[in-house]
Amino acid sequence: MTSFPVPTMPAPPVGVVGLGQLGGSLAAALAAAGREVTGWDVDPAAREAAAARGVRIARELRGVVVLAVPLPAMAAALDGLDVDPDATVTDLGSVKAPVLAELGPALGGRYVGGHPMCGTERSGHEATDPGLFTGARWALCLEPGTELPRWLRVAEVALAVGAEVVPATAAEHDDAVAAVSHVPHLLAAALAAAAGEAGPLALALAAGSFRDGTRVIGSDPDFVTAMVQGNAGPTAAALARVLEQLARPWPELVAAGHAVRAGSPAGRRPVRVPLERAALLSLGRAGGAVSRRLAAFVEGYVPDR
Repeated sequence: MTSFPVPTMPAPPVGVVGLGQLGGSLAAALAAAGREVTGWDVDPAAREAAAARGVRIARELRGVVVLAVPLPAMAAALDGLDVDPDATVTDLGSVKAPVLAELGPALGGRYVGGHPMCGTERSGHEATDPGLFTGARWALCLEPGTELPRWLRVAEVALAVGAEVVPATAAEHDDAVAAVSHVPHLLAAALAAAAGEAGPLALALAAGSFRDGTRVIGSDPDFVTAMVQGNAGPTAAALARVLEQLARPWPELVAAGHAVRAGSPAGRRPVRVPLERAALLSLGRAGGAVSRRLAAFVEGYVPDR
């Protein structure tokens, strides 16, 4: 039986810069899968923890280099490291257009923006989980200047750790995650702050709905602030749509929200997509994802409605 995924050439090594929750989890998952992976972090404790999980620690990086550092540190993440000038560079940042504007001029088509939709409110190398990416959606940006062979190499890294790849442009990604990730962080903050103003009795009676609605604001405040400010325009537009919804009569609002949740796709319809930018982006825009790489095309699915 053909192995998964089918590469067109030997899989390149992977270098991971930043070994906190996301980077440490990625490096550990790749090491467990038998991929050649090298990691680096400015924190000696993070390096030691990754090494204990089978990750080679070094400053020399080649193949696919993954930047798993906070957004404010992205531009300087490779300073002091020996990076192969032909390496493909990707990142795990939660905002894509600003990173593209920052890294794109120097890296050109070698840069492929990425964002795995996973993680928890925990942070640091102590939160490493090699299974973190299993079943997760991983957005990979296809811009007009993106070199498709490099995009596919990054996609193979995501597939190797169990993720499903969603093709998108940076602008499309930022608009989408503003609605489903960045605004929820702000709403969680507002809900927690309002409950705090309601007093000790309210907090003492808080149960599952409050816990679920405020979970994400347990994340590092600096991380959340950098995320929403880095995507300020799309986040403000998405928040405005939420405020419009809250202004509706409550029965209408409850019914409309319930209908969206109840109308989730019943299943998935398998598709094959050629290795071509427009076709891949169409897959992502339809709500689909890539689940397998073959030599001449990719396999994936779209929602079966």
